[in-house]
Amino acid sequence: MVEPVAAALQGLTPDQAAQALARDGPNELPGPPPRRTWRLLIEVFEEPMLLLLLACGGVYLLLGERGDAALLLAAVAVVVLITLVQEQRTENAVSALRELAAPLATVLRGGERVRVPARALVRGDVLVLGEGERVAADAKLLQGTDVQADESLLSGESVPVAKLVGAVGTAGQVFAGTLVTRGRGLAEVTATGARCELGRIGASLATTPQPPTPLQQESARLVLRIGLLAAAVCALVVVWMGLARGDWLAALLAGIALAMGLLPEEVPVVITVFLALGSLRLARQRVLTRRMASLEALGAASLLCVDKTGTLTLNRMRVLALQPVPGVSESDLIRCAQAASPRQPFDPMERAIVELQAGGDDPLAGWAPIREYALASTLLAVTRVWQASDGQQRRAAAKGAPEAIAQLCRLDATAQAALQVQVEALAAQGLRVLGVARARTQRNGQPLAAGSDTADGQAAHDFQFTGLLGLADPLREGVPAALAECRRAGVRVMMITGDHPATALAIARQAGFGAAPRLLSGAQLDQLSDADLPKHLLACDVVARAVPAHKLRIVRAMQAHGEVVAMTGDGVNDAPALAAADIGIAMGQRGTDVAREASAIVIADDDFSAIVHALRAGRRIARNLKRAMAFVVAVHVPLAGLALLPVVLGWPLILLPAHIALLELLIDPACSVVFEMEPEDAQAMNAPPRGRQAALFDAPLLWGGLALGGLLLTCIVILLFWAQARSASESQIRSLGFGLLVLGDLALIAALLRPHAPLASLASSANPAWWVAAVATLVALAVMFGWPAAAALLKLAPASPLQALAGVAAVGLLVWPLRALARRLTPGAANSPGYPAR
Repeated sequence: MVEPVAAALQGLTPDQAAQALARDGPNELPGPPPRRTWRLLIEVFEEPMLLLLLACGGVYLLLGERGDAALLLAAVAVVVLITLVQEQRTENAVSALRELAAPLATVLRGGERVRVPARALVRGDVLVLGEGERVAADAKLLQGTDVQADESLLSGESVPVAKLVGAVGTAGQVFAGTLVTRGRGLAEVTATGARCELGRIGASLATTPQPPTPLQQESARLVLRIGLLAAAVCALVVVWMGLARGDWLAALLAGIALAMGLLPEEVPVVITVFLALGSLRLARQRVLTRRMASLEALGAASLLCVDKTGTLTLNRMRVLALQPVPGVSESDLIRCAQAASPRQPFDPMERAIVELQAGGDDPLAGWAPIREYALASTLLAVTRVWQASDGQQRRAAAKGAPEAIAQLCRLDATAQAALQVQVEALAAQGLRVLGVARARTQRNGQPLAAGSDTADGQAAHDFQFTGLLGLADPLREGVPAALAECRRAGVRVMMITGDHPATALAIARQAGFGAAPRLLSGAQLDQLSDADLPKHLLACDVVARAVPAHKLRIVRAMQAHGEVVAMTGDGVNDAPALAAADIGIAMGQRGTDVAREASAIVIADDDFSAIVHALRAGRRIARNLKRAMAFVVAVHVPLAGLALLPVVLGWPLILLPAHIALLELLIDPACSVVFEMEPEDAQAMNAPPRGRQAALFDAPLLWGGLALGGLLLTCIVILLFWAQARSASESQIRSLGFGLLVLGDLALIAALLRPHAPLASLASSANPAWWVAAVATLVALAVMFGWPAAAALLKLAPASPLQALAGVAAVGLLVWPLRALARRLTPGAANSPGYPAR
């Protein structure tokens, strides 16, 4: 417990802190050096597509086709440039996200408490330590009672270590990276950054690379399997064509072209870009993503379990009701409640109590805290024991749930019934009700002892009931609308609170849970078996008198029932539930470091509306990612088909490796930019969440992509047969196939981007990347077909304006059946997140 700040503990002034920061540098361990360009180039040239392009260039040189080889090398240069730009964009997004999600620390600056980035701490700063917080720098303990720290990160020992003011050696020190598991205190920073004990042990702890997400691992497995299949098919094609025609170099070119057409190397790039940019987009909305894989899970959330205080409400408590018992004044009731609270509290409820004016002198002047009994699941009360400066007198004060205080005071049945009537009346007004008691002796009449750390230690005191406090916490603006939005989206919201059932129901009605919210108490939950619990939770809107252990049980029960659970929390004991939930959501303002580290997402403003925004953003990402993946599958069908068709029919090659390389310049940006920048639907929350078991690369996506690509391939092949029947030349057939494929890829984007919206909606400026892709594609086609030198290099027949217009018109007509098929593949309304409904 922290005493009032003494004059010597005012901390540094802002100017002094700025000078020290300039002198010593930021409080951070050395991070990984930025990847150099040469290292990025090595990684880029390890990509199978570039290796295939280089192999093609080598074959052309053997054939004496220097122009073709130069064209391929130019394509390689462009692909490398695009890849480097994408890599840099992704790294910038991750770096910006890391900066936004940087940890904060509470310090005294000029006598005032301020929250500053942990990297801004300097020697001489006075750190404010609190239970559940990660220590941001090495520091010497100046004030504190019963402070304990988990130093397992440094020592490997899991048992918390007691910290004492003035102790010699490590007993009087707290260290960067360790966790305060108990107590509060003030400590002066003695070392920062690499000079901390953590920095001396090894900076590698802070520079461990983030492992690939399950989504990235799934995509890598898919690409590897298809790559192995493509290698086998291409080897067969090379052998077959070489034996049949005797031209092994041409056969090798055909095999390489087929491999390039089959290999979906865009998949890992698309997923990385989507997750990185999606995380950054959310961070700008004050929603920080600690684990990027949670973004994909957000699109599937079906149950959202939220705290009441600070999430649905503003967490700005005010004492509105004082009901002392006969013989106790309101001033005495206030003083007793203040004695049961820290002198410098963090909790808004305790701050509201401490800030009350009781009149007269401070009753605790000259008294020091010697013991604190923490809240326990068996007794929802907190007791603090104080000792006078002469060491001869002790007194205790307790506050907590009225029924727990009644238990401590051993009230008889009649008194408890009368108390219950008072509590119900206050709770029905939406007030949080606390009981307050005091003691000067133990039940055996002996003076108070320090006691034990268990709840039984509180029961040993001879408590006398002093009265009730009623506190109000206003509902956040926008909560009813956000709750209604969740209902429309098929996401059920359950409020979990430690409040009295009547208080919880009153707030639930204000929040929009309905006129008669269904309630389950913590005591009732304890009586239910694991088999029966899901059935009761499904018929429940509010869980009252809940403790953190109930949250974990709720998460596991609902997950076993098939729900995708998002759970909010802020305390140390919430960490198991946050870690177990599909989407753990920690509160950024009042949440402890433990809760934030156990969570996947941090809501910086503790606002329920921000959680709903995150769900909406998760659905947007899921929808756009699914459609981008469908495009990847679809676009490779005609690529592979046109590479394989000449081998089967004995035609000259339609697609040369250079053509496929140029097509890749369209496909990559379309996947990673055009689809990623597509804004959310106006009614994105009007569709049910996808099923728990639905995967990214599911059968509907694969078959849907194959169907779209097959439709495009069929149309192109029909026109090629028509051209063949009219005795078109080799270059004319190649020009027709290549031109239709390029325009067809653009038609696929137009079909998948907004399949349920009117086609005219693509003319809007909501997604400028679409217009850039469309204009760039048409300009590139005009150059390739209209400039004789380019046409000759690509072995294309120059097209007349009439032929170009006819080709654009033909593919324009194809957009309609493609869009019709795309609508069937994404069932639901225009707001469908792209997954089959539950």
